[in-house]
Amino acid sequence: MTPISGGRHKVLGSLALNIPPQTSTIASQIPKAVGTAFAIDLSKRLGQSGNWPHDAIVMCSFGDASANHSTAQGAINAACWAAYQHVPVPMLFVCEDNGLGISTPTPQGWIEQSLADRPELRYFAADGRDLAQTFAVARKAAHYVRTKRQPALLHLSTVRLFGHAGADTETAYRSKNLINAELELDPILASTATMLARGVLSRPQLLNVVLDLASQISRVAAVASSRPKLQTAAQVMAAIAPVRPALPAPPLPPTAIRSALFEFDKHNLGKPQHLAKLLNWTLHDLFAQYGNTVLFGEDVAKKGGVYGVSQHLIQAFGGNRVINTLLDEQSILGMAIGLAQQGMLPIAEIQFLAYVHNAEDQIRGEAATLPFFSNGQYHNGMVIRIAGLAYQRGFGGHFHNDNSFAVFRDIPGIIVLCPSNGADAALLLRQAVQLAYEQKRLVIFLEPIALYMTRDLLAPGDGGWLCDYPLPDEPLPALGEPAVFNQAAYPVSGQVSGQAPEQGTVEQPALTIISYGNGYYLSRQAAAELAQAGYSLRVLDLRCLVPLHIDAIVAALADCRQVLIVDECRRRGSLSEELFTALHEARPGCYQLSRITAEDSFIPLGAAAYAVLPSKQQIVDKVRQLLAGSNINE
Repeated sequence: MTPISGGRHKVLGSLALNIPPQTSTIASQIPKAVGTAFAIDLSKRLGQSGNWPHDAIVMCSFGDASANHSTAQGAINAACWAAYQHVPVPMLFVCEDNGLGISTPTPQGWIEQSLADRPELRYFAADGRDLAQTFAVARKAAHYVRTKRQPALLHLSTVRLFGHAGADTETAYRSKNLINAELELDPILASTATMLARGVLSRPQLLNVVLDLASQISRVAAVASSRPKLQTAAQVMAAIAPVRPALPAPPLPPTAIRSALFEFDKHNLGKPQHLAKLLNWTLHDLFAQYGNTVLFGEDVAKKGGVYGVSQHLIQAFGGNRVINTLLDEQSILGMAIGLAQQGMLPIAEIQFLAYVHNAEDQIRGEAATLPFFSNGQYHNGMVIRIAGLAYQRGFGGHFHNDNSFAVFRDIPGIIVLCPSNGADAALLLRQAVQLAYEQKRLVIFLEPIALYMTRDLLAPGDGGWLCDYPLPDEPLPALGEPAVFNQAAYPVSGQVSGQAPEQGTVEQPALTIISYGNGYYLSRQAAAELAQAGYSLRVLDLRCLVPLHIDAIVAALADCRQVLIVDECRRRGSLSEELFTALHEARPGCYQLSRITAEDSFIPLGAAAYAVLPSKQQIVDKVRQLLAGSNINE
């Protein structure tokens, strides 16, 4: 185990030496290295001090087998793509080519053929067994990267000694003669022979060096072995999401600056708006308040995103803070990691939820694990905005109507927030940025596509899902606290607003519906219809989906024992499974629990999509079934 991880893993790293710890996923370190290289020069353009000096370069090494991985190819392509457009990317790739991927030989000459002629990637090569030559060529490559601020590849021919790993029986696939011949190519032996031949050191002097080194290793090993061992789950988990000291948020911009900022949309100010519009206004306010925020992703700049959420941001804050990326989610998330490690506050956008799956290891294996592997010394405070969930009309199919975010639910330390209406969207996005800024948390902000432009709740033209914009100084909800809506029987006309409606008094509702996103919207429709039949209901909007704050949910349920969970995600692997179990464990035998979920199906195109998703009518029918024979006026 290594000091950087506090005894949690055998990763290598050092805060003092600027070496973030690396995981063992093949090539997963390369996108974040490219992101860091981009971030170093971006921080200079933005006048941000950053954690690394503005003349720094980034060095990232990988093997010849790893170079074939899509992650490596995508990251190298991203660096070249940026450099081709004269964007500084001071990135030194180092490929240590020993000709083997465990037991699979790398074709001779393949690395040079595949990487030497990449556009905007300067190629350097050296024999890694010749330390003097390697040192000279490496200095030349580093000088090129540092002065030109452009990427380069240092290709080192090396030799692999003693197999891929301890469990790798090399004799199973290589001859003993070949193994013994390569042992003679040990660069330490070759360098020793060179120094002796050139009279740099004598044999006694070399022996003293070896003995001193062995003594040093023994001393360090004794210290390391005497360190306290991790013995409890709490000790192991302390570095997953360490609690950091309170950090005051930057001051809100003056009224005059905000007035000028919102001049582009002054005809809409003061009027209730849909979710997408209020997210857009929130981003404007956050960018004005937090000077180190950067928004980036596919089509986020002049186009303003597929759904217009980032419109006018580039006009207000410029192309260094609102950045169109290439269409590669691995590179987008790697860029987020690099920006965070340079001390900036990245807001990455993944265009659709289904698009994150080909890049999820950048979240699971890299961003989320960094505090754990560094004992809290490094962090990846960031917000990842993802348009997702189902019920989108006219532009569907399972790549644009993705009703599963299960990929995030088993990653320790991350937070998933999901608003259902515009007012909560503004408050929760501010909360996400605050968590990333102060506590350095990785926050997934899941935005329900189908509710972006939704205006009405119960009838066309009622404006029931429009909301007033919460001012920037409005208090944020406690993390994990669900929003509570009480639907009294026979409500007064007009009680349909999505934001803080006038509510009837429901001291003990007959049933509570728990939901989020589109499911909350449908539940509100169902509750209004059921109220006309005399049913008093409570509807909870979870808002924070990971982690579930069960104590807060139980408190919101109060004395209501009949609970219906409405989950728009699939029955298998959905949030409803965890919620069902957690409520039972919190108060065994207390609740009568039921759930409605989507079918275990991909979502097809057209009207057929709604055959596999929960509907308002399903909710109405289920509530009637559950409350059949009860006093509906309770």
